[in-house]
Amino acid sequence: MSEIRLVTADGLPAPGGHYSHAVVAGGLAFISGLLPVDPAGNTLANEPFEVQVAQVFHNLDEVLTGCVSSRRQLAQVRVYLTDVGLWGQFNALYANWMGDHRPARCIVPVPALHFGVALELEAVAQVSVPAAQKE
Repeated sequence: MSEIRLVTADGLPAPGGHYSHAVVAGGLAFISGLLPVDPAGNTLANEPFEVQVAQVFHNLDEVLTGCVSSRRQLAQVRVYLTDVGLWGQFNALYANWMGDHRPARCIVPVPALHFGVALELEAVAQVSVPAAQKE
């Protein structure tokens, strides 16, 4: 039976509720919903959409690093948007950030998110196995 590892990412504020930034189990990282919150814990709800998106991508990179993973290992991404009219703008920002990698993705329009932010993102990624564990 594989081990379950709880991950709290360096460079991000501790989760505000009873959860971890991610859980690694069975060779996968299950990444909790990430909001546009900066490393000091400031919510960016009053910032432009592209600033909120950039912060969420930064936060995802931090969590992936803590899981010993990367965006190239993302298998699935789910995005919650409070305005479906932002889908096109989000898609362009996402494509630029992701490059040629195309994980499965779902965008869900929602009426509101915590702190009044415009988006939340959750994901599943493969994790790298350290060489010592491959033997």
